[in-house]
Amino acid sequence: MLQNPFLTEAHEALRKRVRAFAEQEIAPVAATLDEGEVFSEDITAKMGEMGFFGIQVPEELGGQNLDTLSYIIIVEELARIDSSQAATVAAVNSLGIAPIMKYGTEEQKKRYIPPLCTGKMTWAFGLTEEHAGSDAMGSETRAKRIDGEWVINGSKTHITNSASKLSGGVTLQAVTGEQKGRKRLSAIIVEHGTPGFTSEPSKNKMMWRASDTGNLFFNDCRVPEANLLGEEGQGGRIMLNTLDSGRLSIAAIGLGLARGAMEASVEHAKTRVQFGQPISRFQAVGFKLADMDVKIELAKNTLYNACWRKDNNLQFAREAAISKLYTSEIAREIADEAVQIHGAKGLFKPHPVERFFRDQRLLQIGEGTSEILRLVISRYLGV
Repeated sequence: MLQNPFLTEAHEALRKRVRAFAEQEIAPVAATLDEGEVFSEDITAKMGEMGFFGIQVPEELGGQNLDTLSYIIIVEELARIDSSQAATVAAVNSLGIAPIMKYGTEEQKKRYIPPLCTGKMTWAFGLTEEHAGSDAMGSETRAKRIDGEWVINGSKTHITNSASKLSGGVTLQAVTGEQKGRKRLSAIIVEHGTPGFTSEPSKNKMMWRASDTGNLFFNDCRVPEANLLGEEGQGGRIMLNTLDSGRLSIAAIGLGLARGAMEASVEHAKTRVQFGQPISRFQAVGFKLADMDVKIELAKNTLYNACWRKDNNLQFAREAAISKLYTSEIAREIADEAVQIHGAKGLFKPHPVERFFRDQRLLQIGEGTSEILRLVISRYLGV
């Protein structure tokens, strides 16, 4: 009997399939990839073969045509083993495919979506700059229309899926003018290989070390006018709507990471003997594990409810913000307690708990900081 009203037998079968893949293909190499800061094209291709990209894309464009919860389960199960691989899948689906599917022309969809469903090409979402992130209006990258082309100048920082050989390009936010004294923001598609567009990998990351992160530079980079995504001046809305959905995937990474940390802690507590008995029998440890279980259950139900609302065309931005905020913070708490339960063992590489502790830190920053999310949630209260 299914224990969660949001889940179907198909969801559970998908979870088993993804979990088996993550344990067999990712777990054996996760620590090595993390240590060497290596983005694995091989694993990305295998994830493409498994159907982890284009999950919600119609079949005629190469996708799986599944629901949001199916997508979230995939990200969650990958993050249970390795957040880096989960981040690659999340960025392609939520930040690469989703805005093109929602706002793109038929030509743009046919050009970019099918290869993004294969795992042979990734895509980036260019919002963050040196002086822009939480403040999207702080964007300084500019695009000027000249002779039927957009001429782009500026840069983007710390962008996922942007610097590897698999990265096909970026959907970036740029200032394309002013209206009533405010910047007019637009979204523009730029392919790698376009003259004037260069990238470099970001190195020395604390977390998600096996994901592809890069800095992007645009120097009189010219793309056709047809590369505009949506309408001119619609860029801010496109970016914010994309982040609403993206928050669900970040919450899924937090949920999966928290579950991985808890499962490792339970196993360690059952086998670690002190004072003549497993430490799981000590109330101090048992209560820690119980608190982990409570937090994960609440996080799961909050996230799955937000997915259900999205799939049923109900307002879900508030729920997505709540889920991302709560899940990212319990991931931090659980990862911290997992280290405490493991003791000195949890402080050293290549133990997964050490990596979980580092990887969770981005979750309170990416796709809206915890402070910004509290601001977003407060707006729904009318304050």
